[in-house]
Amino acid sequence: MGAVTGLTALGADGTRPPDGASASERTVPRGVPPAKPAPTPTPTPTPRPAAWTPAKLTALETPVRELSQLSPAAPPKSIALTLDDGPHPEWTPRILDLLAEEEVRATFFIIGEQVKEYPRLTRRIADSGHQICNHTETHPMSFDGLPKKKIRKEIADAHDRIADATGVVPQFFRAPGGAWSKAVLELTAEKGMLPIDWAVDPRDWARPGVRRIRKALLKGKDGQILLCHDGGGDRSQTLKALEDAIPKLKKRGLTFVAL
Repeated sequence: MGAVTGLTALGADGTRPPDGASASERTVPRGVPPAKPAPTPTPTPTPRPAAWTPAKLTALETPVRELSQLSPAAPPKSIALTLDDGPHPEWTPRILDLLAEEEVRATFFIIGEQVKEYPRLTRRIADSGHQICNHTETHPMSFDGLPKKKIRKEIADAHDRIADATGVVPQFFRAPGGAWSKAVLELTAEKGMLPIDWAVDPRDWARPGVRRIRKALLKGKDGQILLCHDGGGDRSQTLKALEDAIPKLKKRGLTFVAL
């Protein structure tokens, strides 16, 4: 017997559905609201290069310690403030407020697991015009002594997490504790990043006192890279020292630049 055609299915109450009703409407009983459409997923930002693109993407012998080693070089009378180990929910916002007040652009070397914890704060750093850089996923000490596979994973995981959170592809890397090795330099270059060290280290991470931190920062000269920290613990001394040192360095005619 052939299939019966030309018949319209009846609803649950025995009535015919209205003309033009969809298949789902034809089968849903009266009184039952139609299913809501699934929410549209939030798109992941597309990674983009940082605003400043170095012409030289490798430094396999030694990390960069002076602005003159960059290509193109920074303008004369430039000095660079770098901040490690953030973002931190208390100290990073306060340092960002200070930098905004002083109209200073800085470079933040951030930790991947901190990015995971504080993605909005990470985006605030980038949106404020500061440079976002890679400081490994978990900040392991004795970084240069780790197996090569572990070093690669630490660099790559942080690299991808930063790009996903901010849309900025990191172009600079700093090894935890400045622990460099041939393997670290090679794997940094493998990710298309320059290894960045520093010329002035006030050891603010050890909290030696505001006076000592400020004194060390004020020794900074044209073309040097300064090291400070916005994460890893109580950074009240760092904040106070920067409040004093930044205006004094500017009065010398120095301009703060991001890498």
